[in-house]
Amino acid sequence: MALKTLEIRVADEAVGRADKLVQAMTGHSRSQIRGLFDHQCVSINGQPCSDPGLALAVGDQVVVTFDPHTRYHEKKAHWSDRTFSLVYEDDEIVIVDKSSGVLTVPTEQGEPNTLMERVSVFLSHGRKRRPALVVHRLDREVSGLLVMAKTEQARARLAEQFKEHKPERKYHAIIRGTLKTPEGTIRNFLKTAKNLDRFATDDEVDGELAITHYKVITALQEATLVEVRLETGRRNQIRVHMANLGHPLLGDDRYGRHSRPHPKWTSKRIALHAATLSFIHPRTAKTMQFDSPLPPVMDRFVRATAIA
Repeated sequence: MALKTLEIRVADEAVGRADKLVQAMTGHSRSQIRGLFDHQCVSINGQPCSDPGLALAVGDQVVVTFDPHTRYHEKKAHWSDRTFSLVYEDDEIVIVDKSSGVLTVPTEQGEPNTLMERVSVFLSHGRKRRPALVVHRLDREVSGLLVMAKTEQARARLAEQFKEHKPERKYHAIIRGTLKTPEGTIRNFLKTAKNLDRFATDDEVDGELAITHYKVITALQEATLVEVRLETGRRNQIRVHMANLGHPLLGDDRYGRHSRPHPKWTSKRIALHAATLSFIHPRTAKTMQFDSPLPPVMDRFVRATAIA
């Protein structure tokens, strides 16, 4: 790689912002100029400069070193948002870690600040507006990993994988009580009641096949931390299946409303976290896996109640 070096000493007529001078020196676009600063291609008086708006003084020595065949893209600023944290992004997909209490998509009431809306804002930050295309969802009070698409082609390919139950999804859940067996599989069909609650049934005609695998991770005081792997991905599947075992998730007022609350679980959220997500990249066809640690509220509870 042959680097090109441009050097200038600031004269009276060149006093001003550093990016203006570097643009005049290179002839690059404004976005590429910001990229040069982000990639430490600019030095002033022998020191790397990352501030395009730095005010130059007469006599300052400005040196720009770069590969003329490389396009230096501006680095994206750190994104801070209460609804999600960014895990991974490329031209086709974006992986986010959703916060508890956030709807994935708005309902008919049109709630603001849904995950879809906030990720769309992130994808459009400083760029042409680009909507986040939803592939799968998490319940409002559930946190963890989600993949969203940036193109319709990527969304369609990912949706096909989820339809065929190919992605691997593992959750960490804290359930009430102690399981009789350290691992097992739940297989039945789920239907929706008039109040929109889901319930298990043996009706193969009207029900949706739901298969959940679980195993104990840690025994807790009056509770258990379990790993749950979904073979199918039905709405409220884990919550219904664990409640049917007699071990509802902590904080689940919907399917665990008839169970005595755990005295040490004071959070309003559900103790369920999408911890692992693995799928085939829609363009490269490579297997991609992402992992997310227990949220602080769940981690603190496990540490405080673990049975030695």
